[in-house]
Amino acid sequence: MSNSKQRLIAIAAIIIVALLGINAFLLWNKYGLEEKNAQQEVKIDETQELLKDMETQYHEAISELDEMKGSNEELNTIIEEQKTELEKQRAKYSRVLSSGKATKADLEDARAQLSQLRTQLDSFVAENNILKEEKQALTQQAVRLTEEKTVLQEEVEKERTMNTELQTVRAELVSEKEGLEAEKLELEKKVDIASVVKVQTVEVTGWKIKKSGKATKKKYAKNVDRLRICFDATENAVVPAGKEYFFVRIINPLGETLAVEGLGSGVLTDAKNQDVRYTKRKEFEYNNEAMQSCMNWEPNVAFAPGNYEVEVYNKGYLSGKGAFSLK
Repeated sequence: MSNSKQRLIAIAAIIIVALLGINAFLLWNKYGLEEKNAQQEVKIDETQELLKDMETQYHEAISELDEMKGSNEELNTIIEEQKTELEKQRAKYSRVLSSGKATKADLEDARAQLSQLRTQLDSFVAENNILKEEKQALTQQAVRLTEEKTVLQEEVEKERTMNTELQTVRAELVSEKEGLEAEKLELEKKVDIASVVKVQTVEVTGWKIKKSGKATKKKYAKNVDRLRICFDATENAVVPAGKEYFFVRIINPLGETLAVEGLGSGVLTDAKNQDVRYTKRKEFEYNNEAMQSCMNWEPNVAFAPGNYEVEVYNKGYLSGKGAFSLK
């Protein structure tokens, strides 16, 4: 009886020790589970917070990128590329963090990537702001250049208008000058005409020169050695007193001008600006009074029979004419 009791007490003691051990294990395991659950809850909280932060920053970044869009198609393309890259990163880390299997390394990697994307976005925004400032400066410069161009165009237009007016005035002055010159030439022509000494009674006689030097008047061409031309210069009060030159032109029956360069023949320019060949020039002092002048023509060649004409020029104008015949 005593042994059974002792035996029961021993068994009870073993059972108690075993129960205490099991209880201690259960308490330890419970503590471990509670700690693990606490860590898991912290991890879940961190994951949710990271997901929330990532979503917030994603939408802020998308909003900032959309605000930077404008009329520049090249810039808009770059912005869309940035948005696409952000969406890829967001989808990648959302899958990892939402799976519930994210490790601590995954969380740290997600935080690092999020920080890097933020840095890249800030850098992109900063560069875009610099580009905006440069664009604004260029726009202001373009506006200034446009204003300067407008001012220059107005000045050019004024210059063009002034040039047109000057050309008009110049044309009027040229026209007026030409008119005055024409009037002057007309007056000079009238003065020249008025100053021409008219010639009357142009007479030509044929002479034969004998060996003794005595001259006798002849009518037959074969006997004539010399032609004597005399003309009467009329009175002209307009002409200043002084030397006057008369150019005598003798035209033979064939219509040819008798001329020998060695005997004083030459060419004059008449009032019509035409060249006229003359036979001989006569020079004498003119005192505004009627006077007669004579000259001889001895070409040392035979004269042709027939009708001759004589023209006398003064100051380029035909001032008188006559005719004669040789048998």
